[in-house]
Amino acid sequence: MKKKISTKKGVALWNKAKKIIPGGNQLLSKRSEMFLPDGWPSYYRKARGAEICDLDGNRFIDMSIMGIGSCVLGYADPDVNKAVSRAIKEGSMSTLNSPEEVELAELLLRIHPWAGMVRYARSGGEAASIAVRIARAYTGRDKVAFCGYHGWHDWYLSANLAKKKNLDGHLLPGLEPKGVPRGLQGLMFPFHYNKIDELKKIIASHKDIGVIIMEPMKGQEPQKGFLESVRKIANEIDAVLIFDEITIGWKLVFGGAHLKYGVNPDVAIFAKAMSNGYPMAAVIGKKDVMQSAQDTFISSTYWTERIGPVAALATIKKMKKLNVVKHLAWAGRTVRDIWQNSAKKHGLKIALAGSLPLSSFVFDYEGKSQILKTLFVQEMLDRGFLASTLLFSSYAHKSRHFRLYAKAVDIAFGNIKHALDSGNPKKFLRGPVAHSDFKRLT
Repeated sequence: MKKKISTKKGVALWNKAKKIIPGGNQLLSKRSEMFLPDGWPSYYRKARGAEICDLDGNRFIDMSIMGIGSCVLGYADPDVNKAVSRAIKEGSMSTLNSPEEVELAELLLRIHPWAGMVRYARSGGEAASIAVRIARAYTGRDKVAFCGYHGWHDWYLSANLAKKKNLDGHLLPGLEPKGVPRGLQGLMFPFHYNKIDELKKIIASHKDIGVIIMEPMKGQEPQKGFLESVRKIANEIDAVLIFDEITIGWKLVFGGAHLKYGVNPDVAIFAKAMSNGYPMAAVIGKKDVMQSAQDTFISSTYWTERIGPVAALATIKKMKKLNVVKHLAWAGRTVRDIWQNSAKKHGLKIALAGSLPLSSFVFDYEGKSQILKTLFVQEMLDRGFLASTLLFSSYAHKSRHFRLYAKAVDIAFGNIKHALDSGNPKKFLRGPVAHSDFKRLT
């Protein structure tokens, strides 16, 4: 196994990027400081399957976030790429519409028979904003009760105008809503997952809640009756219930987590995995609700391009054909066994979290967990893995990858235990401690 690989080109370009791009890139979750400050390779030259080649010529097996959960079939899937290449050759944009957006709408509605209409976007944040706009247009009410993370747009960040801690547990603690119009204050009301009494309290205090938006599942299973109670409350107050399936959609159940639990929303939103790395998002919903999109203005040129629908059609069809959901569950169980067995062997305290396809763990050492996480990233990078304390499972993750990963984790956990026993694990880091990731209660 390799030791102390060089990532000089990637680090140098990242440092350059931070001088000319605010924050260095476009997505917080991909910032190098979230993984290994001054050491993360940062950029890729080529990605295929579950492997990535960086600017320094290193080859890594990606056992981390797989394109933030978007590449559920693996990087550069040949079948999806073939469909996209054909669309590019025939023209990805024109004055006329692409017929694939109708075909995709029909497919989504067959998978979700409770829904009647579909609109599109090209990112999850856009889809969430569209869904909330449609819901507000339908109900004629502005106030929103929400649970979980739903993007960066004004409607969501406005929750922190009234109280800086409103998004704690949903986004980043203490996030400043600078640039968000203060006129949006008092429209957003947070509740926590599996805390139905919090939602009831919001409804009791605000009779004009028009929208309830939440993830049907993410980090933990819904308690018995929780989703059913949310659905009942939405019915009682004539609010539109939106299920955000951007992260969990297609991974836990083909089509969406809500299908597993038998609770249908009025609107559901999808992105990420539905198109395997190509920009695409969908808002599906009941016909009477979705028709309200005609009563407001929701329109964008690049929501009409052809690549997104083509990629989504190829991805969804392949996911069904290969029963990708079953493979993702297997991968989740496999990685959890690796973490638990190695931790037990070396006497490390870890705690598992997340759903099977989105498994994670934390080092259970108060005040040191972030140091140990950074050390784990460093150790695994030295052994040819892009790894953190979570795995977004992909169909590209095969037995051979897990065999190599298990050996590397065993060495990494052994070295981490040695660092802990030294009394000062921080001294084993070659750079700063990684920044904290999203803080969420889901």
